[in-house]
Amino acid sequence: MDRLLGEPEPVRQDGRLLDWPFAIAADADAIAGTARRLAAEHSDLDAHLAEVERRFTERLDTHPGSRLLPTSAGALPLADYVVTRTVELVVHTDDLNAAVPGLDIPYDRQALAAATRLLADALAVKAPGGSTEVRVPPYAVVQCVEGPRHTRGTPPNVVETDPLTWIRLATGRLAWKDALDGAKVSASGERADLGPLLPLLS
Repeated sequence: MDRLLGEPEPVRQDGRLLDWPFAIAADADAIAGTARRLAAEHSDLDAHLAEVERRFTERLDTHPGSRLLPTSAGALPLADYVVTRTVELVVHTDDLNAAVPGLDIPYDRQALAAATRLLADALAVKAPGGSTEVRVPPYAVVQCVEGPRHTRGTPPNVVETDPLTWIRLATGRLAWKDALDGAKVSASGERADLGPLLPLLS
């Protein structure tokens, strides 16, 4: 965020928050390279992260949420860009918990909610329609997939899972088939197969 705030502010917003999940894959190699470079440059990780937190908080305090930033998804308001950082925080917290035996970093409830909602909304953008209801209680419900629109009663096509499983599916950390086989997700109806639509962000 420091780097983006240091660049000239775009004259107008030409991106949407929901464009970000689909734009980020093209930047994956550059992001990984930056992460490796920063790790090599900062041997005292605790001190570096404390300084990053200080600068981040200072930036948020001194810039309005409407301030535009040039991102890979186009010019986005700072407030929307913070949501993308929240998604990254949740995803990589989950990565660390999976990679380090015994590590159990807690998930911030508001961050988990924001990540779940953004990725559920991204699915509705990728597969517009109203034939399938995807439920991720307690944070998100979206209608998606082309076909007859459900209007009342129990939808004929329903997918339901928990927030962390949804985030793992949406980011390619968990395959659809493995989630079904492991009873991590329930899917009923002929249009409830989300496998071909996932992942959304990788």
